[in-house]
Amino acid sequence: MDKIPVLAKIKTLLEMIKFSHTIFAFPFALMGVVLAALANGTPPSFGQVFWVCIAMVGARTAAMGLNRLIDANIDAKNPRTADRHIPAGTVSIWEATLFVLVALIIFFFAAWMLNPLCLKLAPVALGFFVLYAYCKRFTHFAHVVLGICLAAAPIGAWVALRGDLGWPVISLGIAVLFWVSGFDIFYALQDYDYDVEHGLHSVPSKLGKEKSFLLARVFHGLMLLFLLLVLVGSGLGWIYFIGVLVVSGLLVYEHMLVKPDDLSKLDAAFFNMNGYISVTIFVFTLIDAIV
Repeated sequence: MDKIPVLAKIKTLLEMIKFSHTIFAFPFALMGVVLAALANGTPPSFGQVFWVCIAMVGARTAAMGLNRLIDANIDAKNPRTADRHIPAGTVSIWEATLFVLVALIIFFFAAWMLNPLCLKLAPVALGFFVLYAYCKRFTHFAHVVLGICLAAAPIGAWVALRGDLGWPVISLGIAVLFWVSGFDIFYALQDYDYDVEHGLHSVPSKLGKEKSFLLARVFHGLMLLFLLLVLVGSGLGWIYFIGVLVVSGLLVYEHMLVKPDDLSKLDAAFFNMNGYISVTIFVFTLIDAIV
């Protein structure tokens, strides 16, 4: 088989799941590694960090692939999403299914390589991936379920290194939950009219645009609170605190970019700023841990 079409197909599949957006959750998984290392008093092994990264990529790939598969019919009817790969026909159902299966195999294998508890919890994570894909059909809290899915990144990394749970990573997981839930509410504003017309569930379709903006602000305020609470018992100090202050500034700027009656800068707020936020807090956490 010609390698060029195969590579082109792989590139298309990675575009389908927006692989570049892995940057949103990846730094938080690495933060979980740093927090666990501080709790252990020793740095993680290369193998631990490697398999945490592989598990994170496999889980995120599988979750996005499942979402695209399960939502294919809905996406085909929505003008904003009709040109996504499955509705547009550039990726077939069987190709997407095979892609998801490979990602799940990678995820479960990485969990097995880490420790028995990670392997036992892997099906729970998979259950939340599937639940999120169906949420818009029956509940307005899909954004919170997505937050839970991404909160598993730092918590899973901690479990991988320690085999238990501790307050610093629980607080970080809650912070991620509120962060993701807040920006996903912003993202759902794009489909407000379509969701209302077709009876799909989301916070904007339930509360309207103005109240949705208010709730997103509350969620992001709670994110900052729980980021500060990570300091309790974590061993982190003033450098991490400065990082939280920088993140608060980025969040304020993100909220300035998007208005209820003007979503023209949503891409900058959603993609650029959230990438900066996750990388920023990780960098400050790592520097604090090293110093």
